Amino acid sequence: MKEEKLTYKDAGVDTKEGERAVSLMKEHVKGTFNENVLTGLGSFGSLFNLDVKDMKRPVLVSGTDGVGTKLKIAFLMDKHDTVGIDCVAMCVNDVLCQGAKPLFFLDYIATGKVKAEKIADIVKGIADGCKQGGSALVGGETAEMPDFYGEGEYDMAGFSVGVVDKDKIITGEKVAAGNKIIGIASSGIHSNGYSLVRKVFFDKMQMQVSDYVEELGQTLGEALLTPTKIYAKACDAVLPHYDVKGIVHITGGGFYENIPRILPEGVAASIQVGTWAVPPIFPYIKKCGNIDWEEMFSTYNMGVGMMMVVDAADADAAVAALCAAGETASVIGEIVADSGKKVVLNYKD
Repeated sequence: MKEEKLTYKDAGVDTKEGERAVSLMKEHVKGTFNENVLTGLGSFGSLFNLDVKDMKRPVLVSGTDGVGTKLKIAFLMDKHDTVGIDCVAMCVNDVLCQGAKPLFFLDYIATGKVKAEKIADIVKGIADGCKQGGSALVGGETAEMPDFYGEGEYDMAGFSVGVVDKDKIITGEKVAAGNKIIGIASSGIHSNGYSLVRKVFFDKMQMQVSDYVEELGQTLGEALLTPTKIYAKACDAVLPHYDVKGIVHITGGGFYENIPRILPEGVAASIQVGTWAVPPIFPYIKKCGNIDWEEMFSTYNMGVGMMMVVDAADADAAVAALCAAGETASVIGEIVADSGKKVVLNYKD
């Protein structure tokens, strides 16, 4: 009896489908290239020309992150062309907090079985995010891992690199009492707190992503899958013109964990709740889950995706610059003298 010859495809890995996925994503990737990208798809390493002639002491700033369980919403909706924006946003927004200009981005996608069109949709979202964040998508990896991921499931992560002149690095060490805190609007939940979201809506409320929600003006799935906002243009509008003392990306841990990351000893952040518009998804989560406000502010951005700390004299002009750049922004609080690096939320009566 002749012994059967096995192939890689018999083991669940289809290299031809992988090649087809690369072919479909090429145009999306090329759309992010600029004159500094020296290699195309297919090279073992990605080359990027570092043009720092206008900097005295260039410092590279890097960040890596993923999308988390928000991907499960994409699975339920079978919509995969926006979660790549989330992946870029979570990395680029962190790099922006140091005052850096984003340069390039790489992605990693792992799935049980490669479906070329789905991978191309994912990469389209990544490319869209890179365009929003001013980054070139210089490389990536798609790993087919049969029996490791469930049918139709995948995970992704990204890696962003930016550059900043050493003298212009933003650390928060210059934050001082009397500074004003500017809040820049988020697009919604962004990419944090989705384990709680799923427990509230799918476990407790037994809702479906297709359910239309009057309070939200759209289906639940549409609201939950809204892409994370990328703040590159916001930073471009402010950083060259004003002395920004600190920048906060409100991610996992909400206000209480993220704001103290830029506070030096001896000060606290006093936030006036009610000075910005809270997107309806947050009160809806609170109502459906019977969640108290402190938990909400400990978990979600509550409508403020990024904060900037500036001198009081610059606050109004910086807000005007943000609004002129298409952002929704306002002064939402101030830095006060305090013995602890903490956040104080003040609620209007």
